[in-house]
Amino acid sequence: MLGFDNFSIRALGWKATQLIEYATKHKVDALLFSDLDVYESFESGYLKEISQEAIKQDIIIHAGTGGVCSTSKSFKDKHGNAEQHLRLLIRVAREIGSPVARCYLGSSKDRKSKGGIRPHMDRLVATLKKVRSEALDAGVRIAVENHAGDMHSRELVELIESAGNDFVGATVDTGNATWTLEDPVETFRNLAPYAVCSGIRDSMVWPCERGAKVQWTAMGEGCVDMKTLFNEWSEKCPQIPVHIETISGFSKEFPYLERSFWPPYSTIQSDDFSRFLNLVKKGKAMSPFSVPHGTDKKEAQQQYQLEELEKSIAFCRESLDIGRKKV
Repeated sequence: MLGFDNFSIRALGWKATQLIEYATKHKVDALLFSDLDVYESFESGYLKEISQEAIKQDIIIHAGTGGVCSTSKSFKDKHGNAEQHLRLLIRVAREIGSPVARCYLGSSKDRKSKGGIRPHMDRLVATLKKVRSEALDAGVRIAVENHAGDMHSRELVELIESAGNDFVGATVDTGNATWTLEDPVETFRNLAPYAVCSGIRDSMVWPCERGAKVQWTAMGEGCVDMKTLFNEWSEKCPQIPVHIETISGFSKEFPYLERSFWPPYSTIQSDDFSRFLNLVKKGKAMSPFSVPHGTDKKEAQQQYQLEELEKSIAFCRESLDIGRKKV
């Protein structure tokens, strides 16, 4: 099953109805609403209308939101405290017919805070346990993502097991894997037994003077072994939609040749890092996206995001044999 995360085309600012229309036009199977801003309201009647439209168009909807760890540097209280935020997400997921409620801890900044990522993991586990009964009653699995360099896949497995895998699962993000110095194929292998949702993109990884650079790309334009990954996906997670989440156009440096880099990443195992180094050897430098001279910046970003997503949908269908049934 092939779908996309609305964050792929975030510059357009579309709401749920527009996103369903676009998904229908491109004949995808699934759609991840990865933030709560896509809804016009949280009224039950409106949410049920969204659910009914998705059913009419034969599109599976997954609900999601942002960070729900109150100690994270990126946490926002727009929807109340972390527990209130999760309760709202679970209700929205139930009412739009989503079997999952995607969320995340934070970002790589939390690895660099006092005590590293561990205190944040402990806080998130405690918060998740407080909403266990609501999630189970709603028939919704809370799908925690490996997000923006916060948790390595092995740490996410530990968090899921600590919270309870009867109501917590994983959102597998292949792009974010490279921000914790992982080969996304290995990330998938670690998270596959817990996978209930996804956010998928390719990555180009190449050597630089201080270590390596990572640039997320459209599917097929990076150096990740996507064919191996999705051969295994079809065997281990055939019922989990492949949600494309393209976030392209910029690179991030990981100066792992410098000693000062390593304290926040000291829990990474040597065999995992060696696989990442093999990925580095395969890559080549890429140029960042830039707005053409004389072009409106917002319009250029919108067009670029649409092109990256649509290239990725085509690559998944034509080269990976994902999502062909509706075409």
